[in-house]
Amino acid sequence: MSTKYVHDMTQGNEISLLIRFSLPMLIGNIFQQFYNIIDSIVVGKYVGANALAAVGATGSLNFLFFSVCLGLSVGIGIIISQYFGAKQEEHVKRAITNAIYVIGTAGIVMSILAVIFARLVLQIMQTPPEILDDATRFLRIVSGGMIAVAAYNAIAAILRALGDSKTPLIFLVASCAINVVLDLIFVLKFGFGVVGTAYATVISQGTAAFGCAAFAVLKNPYFKLKRKHWEVSWPIINKCIKIGIPVAVQNSMIALSLVALQGVVNHFGEIAVAAYTATSRVEQLIQQPFNSLGAAMSTFAGQNMGANKLERVKKGYHKSILIVIVFSIVALIAAQLGGHAIMQVFVNDKAVIALGAKAIKITSCMYFPLGMIYITRGLLNGTGDAFYAMINGFVEVIGRVGFSSALAMVPAFGVWSVWLTTGLTWLITGTASVVRYKQGKWREKSIVVHK
Repeated sequence: MSTKYVHDMTQGNEISLLIRFSLPMLIGNIFQQFYNIIDSIVVGKYVGANALAAVGATGSLNFLFFSVCLGLSVGIGIIISQYFGAKQEEHVKRAITNAIYVIGTAGIVMSILAVIFARLVLQIMQTPPEILDDATRFLRIVSGGMIAVAAYNAIAAILRALGDSKTPLIFLVASCAINVVLDLIFVLKFGFGVVGTAYATVISQGTAAFGCAAFAVLKNPYFKLKRKHWEVSWPIINKCIKIGIPVAVQNSMIALSLVALQGVVNHFGEIAVAAYTATSRVEQLIQQPFNSLGAAMSTFAGQNMGANKLERVKKGYHKSILIVIVFSIVALIAAQLGGHAIMQVFVNDKAVIALGAKAIKITSCMYFPLGMIYITRGLLNGTGDAFYAMINGFVEVIGRVGFSSALAMVPAFGVWSVWLTTGLTWLITGTASVVRYKQGKWREKSIVVHK
C-alpha cells in the first residue's frame, strides 16, 4: 500500500517524529486561530469594542455546543491510530465509514440545539444587554454551520491518525485566505458587522471540510473504500462512543467552566469583556505549539499502543517535555515584555489595552503547566485512557468555578481574579494530568487485542 499520505510512527527517532508531525499541525492550528483572531481584529478595529465583546462572549458557548463532535473526533482518531499501528487495514477502513455516521449525526443534532438555545444560554450567562443581540446572532450563525466544522475535524483526525498532518494544513491555509477576503467584503464593504464575520467563518470552514474530504478520497489509500466497508459496524461505533463520549464530556465540562468564568467576566462590564476576549485570543495562539505537540503525542501513542510498544510511548513523552520547557520560557519572556504591543493588535481602546497587557503578564507565569496538560492529555487520550478525560474535565471545572468564586469575593483581586483563575486552573489541571500518567493505568487501555 502507498505510504505517501500515511506515516508509521512505530519506528524511528521519537523526537524527530514528534517535531516533524507537529510542525504542519502547528502551522494549521495557527491558521485555524486566524478565524477567531481576524474576526476579533476586524470587529474590534472597524465595528467597535462592544462588537468585539459580543463575539468574545460566544466563544465558550460555541465550544460547549461543539464539544460532543470534537470528543467523538478524538475517539475516532484514537481507534484508527491503534488499528493502523497494529497493521489492521480492514478495521481502519471500517472505522472511517462508521466515523462518518457518528460525526454526521452528532453534528446535525448539536447544530439544531445550539441554534434553538443560543439566546437563552447567553441570558443565563448574564451577557450585558448592550451586546446580547449581536452575540445571539453571531452564535446562531456559527453554530448553525457546525456540521462543516465537525466534518473537517473528523477528517483531519482520521488523516492525522494515519500519520498525515500535512493535508489538513493545506486546506486550512486556503480556507483562512477565504475567511480574510470574506471578512473584508462583508464587514468593510457591505457593513454586515458581527453577522458578516460569522458568515465568513462558516463559509471558510465549509470550504476546508469539503476540500479535505475530496483530497483524502482521491489520494489516501485508506479512503479507497468498497461497499462492504460502508456496512454499519456496531462494535466500532460502540468503541467510538466509549472513547469519544468521555472526551466529549471532558470538553463539555471545560466549556461549562469557561462559560462560568465568562459569567464572572460579564459582571465587570464591557471593558473587561473586551480585554478578556483579546487575551483569550492571545492564549489560543500561545496554546497552539502545545496543542500541536499534544496531537502529535496522541497519534504517536496510539500507533505505538497498537503495535504494543509501550516503552516507546514513555520515551516519546519524556522527550516532548523538553520541547514544552523551551517554548514556555520563550513565550513567558515575550508576554512579559510585549503585552502592551500585543493588545494593540486587537483593539484601540486604551483602557482595554492597559487591562489586557497586565492580564497577559499574570497568565504567562503558568505556561509550563499549560504545556504539560496538552502533552499528557495527548498521551493518555492516544492510549485510550477514557477515564482520564473525565478526571481532566472535572478538575478544570473545580478550578475555574472554585477559584473564580473565591477570588472574586476578595476586593483586592477584583477584575484580576479572572486571569488568576485561568493560571491557577492550568496549574492544578497539569498536576492532575501528570499524576494520572504516573499511575500507569494507560498501559492497560489498548483497544487492540495482542496475541
